[in-house]
Amino acid sequence: MIAGRWVGTEDWRRAQLAANLEHVHERIAAACQAAGRPAGSVTLTAVTKTYPASDVLLLAGLGVTDVGENKDQEASGKAAEVSAAGVRLRWHFVGQVQRNKAKSISAYADVVESVDSLRLVAALDRAAAAVRGEPLEVLIQVSLDGDPARGGVAGDDLWRVSDAVASSDGLRLGGLMAVAPLGQEPGQAFARLAELAGQLVATHPGATTVSAGMSGDLEEAVRHGATHVRIGTSLLGMRNSLR
Repeated sequence: MIAGRWVGTEDWRRAQLAANLEHVHERIAAACQAAGRPAGSVTLTAVTKTYPASDVLLLAGLGVTDVGENKDQEASGKAAEVSAAGVRLRWHFVGQVQRNKAKSISAYADVVESVDSLRLVAALDRAAAAVRGEPLEVLIQVSLDGDPARGGVAGDDLWRVSDAVASSDGLRLGGLMAVAPLGQEPGQAFARLAELAGQLVATHPGATTVSAGMSGDLEEAVRHGATHVRIGTSLLGMRNSLR
């Protein structure tokens, strides 16, 4: 594990990331085995927010294919730098989306995981149609605690928003995303998410992605059917609180 921001040589940083990545993969594999799921059924999304493009490139060299970012200004520049280096990754936007950033995000993101309103669906649909040659995959963020400050849809809004995505031209409905509520048992929250995911697939069979679980609760997320886990701290280290 890396304590704080890294200072040192590229070789040293690569070795640290490689060790962390191996440990995370071991945790995912063990969680899959415990849940009776096939090895490799869970995709690691490396959440690289606040870390430089050089770290993203090192992770790509170690086999990471999916990366997550939560702020457009940081993500757009980082994606451009990685692309200029000739590296192709699958970029996930995991933060709350400002509608005026929809066009910028649609230009580099492969997946937007935090769609939670009809107005945002409309903004992303227009933006994706304008700047992309193929639909933008989106996940509906589910609120598991009803706290509007943390984003996410609740109740019947989930079905209204998912139906709107499915009927749009510029978007493709990929599935659901959620964050375990603070102070609540993660297993209970992810069990509820699994129920909702099953209901969604019954109506939209292609919406099979379930993005859930982070460094502290990935095992519970995998136990309840997560197809993607979003890992930051366990992979890259503790983030600098000043950033």
